This record gives sequence, structure tokens and C-alpha cells, in this order.
Amino acid sequence: MTPSEVLDLARAHGVMIATAESCTGGLIIGRLTDVPGSSRAVDRGYITYSNAAKTEMLGVLPETLEAHGAVSEAVAAEMAQGALARSQAGIAVAVTGIAGPGGSDHKPEGRVCFAIADAWGIRTETVDFGALGRDNVRAATVEHALELLAAALRD
Repeated sequence: MTPSEVLDLARAHGVMIATAESCTGGLIIGRLTDVPGSSRAVDRGYITYSNAAKTEMLGVLPETLEAHGAVSEAVAAEMAQGALARSQAGIAVAVTGIAGPGGSDHKPEGRVCFAIADAWGIRTETVDFGALGRDNVRAATVEHALELLAAALRD
């Protein structure tokens, strides 16, 4: 799914998009805003790399971070919910993961948690892209986030 196609879907549904990004550091919003005319469908992007930023900017609860860790569907859900609540958007996508290098047995390199928040609720999923290298994990995360946005906008 191209960014232009995602923006067309958002415009067709009359909604603006917000992003809440950790491991991608703004790459999703960057891809969307590379498209001329994107301001008609993009509201804002939050880059919340640190836990403090997730809490301060998006309202992620410290208890959620403590219980599940930053790379979790629970945190992704709160990030997406916070981005939706703190914006003029009708749909928000959130990503948090381990782009690498590094990781652990419990949370390996290449694991990314995604969330979509919109008027119908919050949906989450985890994808293990594998140890593809930092750039490739981040690129795969952006592409998957665009696919999730498109799927949600098609429903």
C-alpha cells in the first residue's frame, strides 16, 4: 500500500491520520507527508522514543510500562489511544519495537507491536520481522503500519 493510497482512503472517509512512533522515529509520518496534498489527511505525528515521552505526550501509564515493557501491545494500544485523544485525527497508528541491534530471548530484535485506534476501538498485533538489521526492520514496520491503516480505512 502506498502512502498516497492510504491518504486517498483517509480523505474518502473524511478522517485525518495521527501517528505515534517509537522505533520508527517519525518515518511513518515522514512517508505520509512526502505526498503532496497530505495536509488534507494528516493531522500530526508524535515521536515518543523514550518512556517519559510516551507518558508525557500520549498518556501511556507508567504502570503499563512497568508491567509490560515499552515493547508490548498494551503500550502500543495506549500510544494509539493517546494520539487519537490528543489530536484532531479520526484514526491513529502506533508502533513500538526493537529495531536492533540487540533484543533478548523474551523480546527479540525485529519484534514490533502495532496498534490502530479509531471510532471502532483499538486493535493490536505483534509482528516478528526477525533480525533483518535496523534499517530493514524500520522499513518493514513503516510498510506494515501503512497496510494496517489502509485495512482499517477500508472497513
